[in-house]
Amino acid sequence: MAKDSKPGRRSNFDVDYVIHYKIPTTDAGEAEAAFIELVKAVADVGFATEVRNGGKSSLLVFVKIASDKLLTTQVYKYRIQDWLYGVRASAPNQDLTKYFEDEPVSEAERLRLAYLLITKPKNEGGAGITPKVGHWKYVASIFPLHDHDFNRQWIKQWSTKYYLDNDDITEIRDRFGERVAFYFAFLQSYFAFLLFPAAFGLGAWLLLGQFSWFYALVNCLWSVIFFEHWKMKEVDLAVQWGVRGVSKIQLPRPQFHFEREAEDPVTGEIVKVYSPMKRLARQLLTVPFALACFVVLGGLIVSCFAIEIFITEVYNGPFKQYLTFLPTILLTVFMPTLQTLLTKLAERLTEIENYETVDGHQASLVEKIFVLNFITSYSPIFLTAFIYVPFGKILVPYLNVFQVTAQKFTTEGKPLPTKSWEINPDRLTKQVIYFTVTAQIVNFVTEVIVPYAKRKLFKAVEEVQAEMSAEKQSELHVRDVPEEHEFLKRVRDEAELDVYDVTVDYREMVIQFGYLSLFSVVWPLTACSFLINNWVEARSDAMKIAISSQRPIPWRADSIGPWLNSLGFLSWLGSVTSAAIVFLFNKSKHGPDGSPWDISGWALLLSILVAEHVYLVVQLLVRGAIRKMDSPGLQKERAERFTMRKQLLEQMLDQDVTDKSHGPGMSGGEKITRATLEEEARQISIKGNGSPDDLFWQRQRGASETIQIGRSLISEQAAANQTKAKKK
Repeated sequence: MAKDSKPGRRSNFDVDYVIHYKIPTTDAGEAEAAFIELVKAVADVGFATEVRNGGKSSLLVFVKIASDKLLTTQVYKYRIQDWLYGVRASAPNQDLTKYFEDEPVSEAERLRLAYLLITKPKNEGGAGITPKVGHWKYVASIFPLHDHDFNRQWIKQWSTKYYLDNDDITEIRDRFGERVAFYFAFLQSYFAFLLFPAAFGLGAWLLLGQFSWFYALVNCLWSVIFFEHWKMKEVDLAVQWGVRGVSKIQLPRPQFHFEREAEDPVTGEIVKVYSPMKRLARQLLTVPFALACFVVLGGLIVSCFAIEIFITEVYNGPFKQYLTFLPTILLTVFMPTLQTLLTKLAERLTEIENYETVDGHQASLVEKIFVLNFITSYSPIFLTAFIYVPFGKILVPYLNVFQVTAQKFTTEGKPLPTKSWEINPDRLTKQVIYFTVTAQIVNFVTEVIVPYAKRKLFKAVEEVQAEMSAEKQSELHVRDVPEEHEFLKRVRDEAELDVYDVTVDYREMVIQFGYLSLFSVVWPLTACSFLINNWVEARSDAMKIAISSQRPIPWRADSIGPWLNSLGFLSWLGSVTSAAIVFLFNKSKHGPDGSPWDISGWALLLSILVAEHVYLVVQLLVRGAIRKMDSPGLQKERAERFTMRKQLLEQMLDQDVTDKSHGPGMSGGEKITRATLEEEARQISIKGNGSPDDLFWQRQRGASETIQIGRSLISEQAAANQTKAKKK
């Protein structure tokens, strides 16, 4: 494989990966021994190595696959594995030169296989290096280098385009792998599908108003069509990218702890075993975890909700304009802290569940994260729609606890000035607008702008501290070779960046889809807001990858993973929620007056049940219709499998099937001669007269004689018919 065929690597000195190795202030001897073991481990599996000063008490170990032969061997090995697992329709060609000309190695494939070679266990042919685990605790990270020429072109191109096409997604796949590409493909499809609800929502806002049953029905139908379309779309993309079924090839998780080794009863291999009953018992801890999230986060949200209602709608005393910010301050201070603690608890619970594979571990963690975000994202709107509005008159008297508490801090126990409480008819709409517009803007600022500003600020502080200590930044790297200085400076900056996690971006889009599915009937312009937001989101996520994060490991995937189940759940829940909101709010446009006895419970329940069953019927119809549609990916899969079957048949059959359609011992079209007749008579005399079955198949010699005899019989029958006709 020629050097020129290695895309995007010349600007990075042909480096495949950088191992960021931290040097501790103590135990220098242990760190040195571990460093020697590190270099030997990567060299033994075929990497060339170089080490440079990393600054801040660290080293940068640069590695690259030493030979093209090793790379082609690894590529061929894993493509054979794909074929055996059914990911590829046909086995790779054994002529490697022609094969790699027809199907060259992409940059993402090279980097993925290089990372596997570094991290896979030694008994599986890898170096067995797992960052921050065991005796590799000084390995802070292993990351590929950004191709900055590509990144600049990428951001510039996307910033001038209104819509991302399939070529843009394919380019992402070739650079960053299928896992990242699937996210952008999902974002692209979601953006395209938002065009209809945005246009329809604008029309509904102008003509139908809020809480329209017709809008709710159309929105529910849209969510079903989008969900079912995406299920088909991701299969189509997986086929086109050659990764359909790749989830069957599970990556082993280095942190997995097994109890014993045993022989697999099917394959006969020695496998590591962990008790499934122990894992099930630990998985059941998810139930109390979900309850704890509901109690802790829900309790904070309910408390702030009650304080806000009291201050804004009951309290009428001094400093009211300032006290209205109190609930927001409490949520801003306590919510991130509680979320961080509960997220760490979720990670810990997932760790103790002890999954053998990376995918299994990730799927379990995503489920817990979804529970957290469901509570924090949707609870305030649920409280307003289904508690504040229908049960207000019952619950508001309990808000006197705030008045009683506050009077203890007033002079002479004077009562606080209050006003009569009435339901705020605009509260639900304002909340939905906040979460679908303001919260999206805040999220963009905290996700993109704040990390960039923090990084710039910290860097400036470090430079000032270096100057104050008379230690210039340039003196930290006096050993840099001049022609390497700029390159090493860039690598040191990348080593300090955060690791990109596509799970965070998936979470944002799924939660956003939930707002649209569950609550857009309150404010039909929701899709318009999301349409604008997602155009910016695609570009900001690209910038986050290119500027604010280390280059992601180009992992493969054949779908968006467990987030697909979350989408399906939110789509179903949207039918139920929309029906309930329309029932409660449609008549008066701002719902009941706070008296639950004014609500017909059986009618509410009936509307929910009807909406759910209509949803299920529509889903079955849409799913059946979409599955009947063809797609380029499925056409490609059928063509590949047809070609494979045809080639196998041609290889297995030594001669054409038609050559074997003649009788035993006879060749088709063989000329009947005296010699052949004598030979046939001799064989019959040896065997005896033969059975009637044998004699039956020996009357005629092949197809040509059958034709001759058949023609003579036809002539005889025709002559006989003519004779009969003359006699009549």
